[in-house]
This record gives sequence, C-alpha cells and structure tokens, in this order.
Amino acid sequence: MNTVLRRRWRYVALVLVLVALLAVGLRLAWSWVDPLGERTIDRSQPVLLQSIHNLARFEAATGSFQVVVDLEKDANFLPASVKGERTLFVGAGNVDAYVDFSGLAKDAVKVNEARTEASIRIPRAQLEKPNLDNSRSYVFAQQKGFVDRVSDFLAGSPPDQRELYLLAEKKIAEAAVSSDLRNRADTNTKLMLEGLLKSLGFTKVSVTFTDGA
Repeated sequence: MNTVLRRRWRYVALVLVLVALLAVGLRLAWSWVDPLGERTIDRSQPVLLQSIHNLARFEAATGSFQVVVDLEKDANFLPASVKGERTLFVGAGNVDAYVDFSGLAKDAVKVNEARTEASIRIPRAQLEKPNLDNSRSYVFAQQKGFVDRVSDFLAGSPPDQRELYLLAEKKIAEAAVSSDLRNRADTNTKLMLEGLLKSLGFTKVSVTFTDGA
C-alpha cells in the first residue's frame, strides 16, 4: 500500500514539474513574440516655427558710436563776437540691431521627411533708433557773442541742448547705416538659429534671408 502511494505521489510530482516547466516556457515564448504588445512611434513634427516665433525679436548686435557735433549759428550782418554761437558737442550712444520673427510666414521653416534637414528664411536685421548716453554726452566747448551771453544771463536758465542731441542722434543713425552693424547682426542671427535647430536633432541647417542677402 505504501509503495502504491509513493508511486502515485511521484507521478503527481512529475506532472506538477512538467506543468510548471510548460508554464514557464509559454510565458517566455509569449514575452518574446508579444502578439498584444504595443509599439510607440513618434512621428510628431518639431516645434520649430513656434520656437522661433516665441523669440519674437532677437537682439543680434549692438554698436557703440561717438560723434562730435560742430554747430555754428551766425547773424547775417553782425560779426560773431557780437551775435553768434558755436558749440562743440560730444554725442555718444548705442544702436541695436535686431531681427523680428513675429511676421514669419508658416512656410518660413521647411523640414525633410527624415527630420534631419531644416531650412528657414528670415528677414534681415533692422537698426533701432540711437540711444544716447547722457553720462557720455556733453558740451566740449562753446563760444558766444556778446548779445547771446547777455540773453542767457537774463534768461536765468541753462541753454536748451535738444537741438544738439537730435543732431547727434541723426549723425549716429547715419553712421550705423553705413557701418557693418547689420551684417554682423545677420551673421549672429544665422549662427544662433543653426545652433537652435541642431540642438533639436537636425544635422543640416540652411538659413537664408528674404531679401536674398
């Protein structure tokens, strides 16, 4: 009787072992085949245009300028010693060059299907109005005729220097236009955009300007 029971328990144990091995094998096969598994494929496009629009305006370069304004006012029929004025004014200030991204068209940024190449067309840099630095702008020398000196004494107030500042701003603005400031700003903007797009995974980036520059 004991021998029969032992044999039965051996059969039961063998069956349990086989069942366990079969379960492990099926689990391994299932995990390898994974017929119900999910695969994630990211086909979303990079947020290039939105990122560039968020910049809105990129301050690409700043130029520092200084000009000496020589302004002379004479009377028609009187010598300068009687009626006349000559002022030497030193005007110093900065001019900012910026690129405005707010008006970019939707097709300004183009990306290939493999998302490895990107091209963007942007406007050229613009020049901001000169910003004169009052701490570095001053009257260097001034000569006045007798009548003008008496008039200033009777007025009891410092002479108006607005004309000098406006003239200095105008000359600095003209100097900024003639300088290489815009080209420098274009170069800096191009380098910035190339770095931005390459940081998003693009290997080839082309940046051109809408006016063909």
